[in-house]
Amino acid sequence: MKYGRETLAVAQRILIELFRRRRSLIFWSVFPIALLLLNGFIFAERAQQSMVFGLENAKPTTLAFENAAPTTLVGAALFFSCLGGTVTTVVAEREQQTLKRLFISPLSGTAYFLGIFVAHCCIGVGQSLLVYAIASFWEAKFHGSLLLGAMIILLSIISYVGVGFILGTQLARRADDINALVATFGVPLLILGGAFIPSFVFPKFLLDLAKFNPIYHMTEALLGVSANGNGLTEIASHFWFLLAFAILMIGAGWLSYGRMLRVERRL
Repeated sequence: MKYGRETLAVAQRILIELFRRRRSLIFWSVFPIALLLLNGFIFAERAQQSMVFGLENAKPTTLAFENAAPTTLVGAALFFSCLGGTVTTVVAEREQQTLKRLFISPLSGTAYFLGIFVAHCCIGVGQSLLVYAIASFWEAKFHGSLLLGAMIILLSIISYVGVGFILGTQLARRADDINALVATFGVPLLILGGAFIPSFVFPKFLLDLAKFNPIYHMTEALLGVSANGNGLTEIASHFWFLLAFAILMIGAGWLSYGRMLRVERRL
């Protein structure tokens, strides 16, 4: 109960600060909407769109948004909110000396770690609802298992938050470092993961390289479930890769966080 209350308190504080900084909240809402609309309308205008996706009797616009929604969500929106947001939170807490105050308070480091994770889970859930709500205006539907889709989204959030802790605790020291870090690590992975360019247009050598990219597995897994109605059997390779990566990243993120706390105590 103690860890639960402390975790919820940390998550609540982060979310309250986000709502007070309405500019960030607006940007995190506008970005996935803008990207969804761009991807959706670009896909809809492609020649013989229906044949590309193998559903000749469906509306091109509906098909476009059914395929754009999952890639926009896990490939781009969650990347910037959960990974970039985690890095920003950790760096800001260090600069504002929040961690120093943590050492003399009854709040545990574990609850602080979990609180940041819970807060960004809430942000990710909000973006998921927003993306699919906008896509539904063009009659886009979620064809597969909602439970399986929710698991893929949750694993994506866990992966991003874990990587965010690693980058925020080990590589970023000041707020100026954040943009360079996210751009250096993120943009190539997003492109190779199919967030902006669909993976079916990749040449073979890029497709082989993409199989080592977790974002590719996120987009392919959710795309298969959401747009094509696939079950766990059809997306097994993507799902198990993502599960293993999420476990690895949350473990590495926790170790990086613990190392940062030890360093902060000595300063």
